[in-house]
Amino acid sequence: MELLNIHDQYYDRIKRFILSLVKDEWAADDLVQETFIKIRKHIDSVREPSKISSWIFRIAYNLCQDHFRSTTAKNEKKIELLSKTPSDEIQIQEKLEQHQMGICVKEKINMLPEPLQTTLILFDLEGFAHKEIASILDISEENAKVRLHRARKELKKILKEECSFEKDERNVLVCSPRNDSISSS
Repeated sequence: MELLNIHDQYYDRIKRFILSLVKDEWAADDLVQETFIKIRKHIDSVREPSKISSWIFRIAYNLCQDHFRSTTAKNEKKIELLSKTPSDEIQIQEKLEQHQMGICVKEKINMLPEPLQTTLILFDLEGFAHKEIASILDISEENAKVRLHRARKELKKILKEECSFEKDERNVLVCSPRNDSISSS
């Protein structure tokens, strides 16, 4: 597979994956760059082109693990600001609401233990199969299935305890913390 094609095909997915793990835009940019440098250096070692996707994500995952080991601020969170274009206020409001809902759910995903969090991200957000996840994380396929099941079960429990999902006056689904409703009583 040609390097340019690999970059074009995987760049956005790798960036999203790494950013979801490290939660730091600057660090993610560096790790994405390192990922593609390693890909370029070792592309000739890929024996089965059908497994290139797992191989690429394995490189990204390992680089993230190295990053976590080398930094003390791994849990630092940065909130990405929406680009503000005054074109259409309604679209901006909708994007803001989607962004806020996404932040709420991501914060709850971040409450999961790292192995469960990574498995959930790889399966639900990146669309990898259990076998590919097993290869990326260097675990058995059965273990990948178990982790995914546990991750979903834990996330459901966290969302139930932490959030209240309701539709507002515009019939838009809104997530609000349960703590606010409890403390105002």
